[in-house]
Amino acid sequence: MSQTNQLSDKYWIILFSAWILVSVSTLGSIFFSHVMEFAPCVLCWYQRICLFPLVIILATGLFPFDKRVVRYSLPLAIAGWIIAFYHNLLYSGIIPQDLQPCSKGVSCTEKYIDLFGFLTIPMLSLISFSIIITLLIFLKRRSS
Repeated sequence: MSQTNQLSDKYWIILFSAWILVSVSTLGSIFFSHVMEFAPCVLCWYQRICLFPLVIILATGLFPFDKRVVRYSLPLAIAGWIIAFYHNLLYSGIIPQDLQPCSKGVSCTEKYIDLFGFLTIPMLSLISFSIIITLLIFLKRRSS
C-alpha cells in the first residue's frame, strides 16, 4: 500500500471517528428527550441546531473521502461549543440567572443527570463538541 493511501486511510478514520461521536451525541440527545422525557431548554435546542446537521455533513465527507468537509462542519461545531460553554457557566452558577435565555418554559439549570458529581447534560455536550472540534482541527492541519 502506498504512503498516500495510508495517509488517506488515517484521515478517513479521523473523520469517521468524528462522525461516530456526532451520531452517538445526536442519538443520546434524542434518547434524553423522547425516552427519558427530559424536556430540552432553549440552549439545548441551539446546541442541537449545531449538532444534528453534522451527522449528514460529516457523512457526506466520508464517501468518497473529502477533507474539505472540515470547512463546513467546523463552524457549526465551534458555535455549538460556545453555546455549550455558556450553558455550563450558567448551569454552574457563574453567570447569574438574570442573564438566562430560559426565562419561560424549561429552566436552563434544570438538573436531570449528575454522574460522578460533574457529568451533566450540558457538560456532556461541551465534552462532545470539544472532541469533535479537536478531531476536525487535527484533520485540517494534517491533511493540508
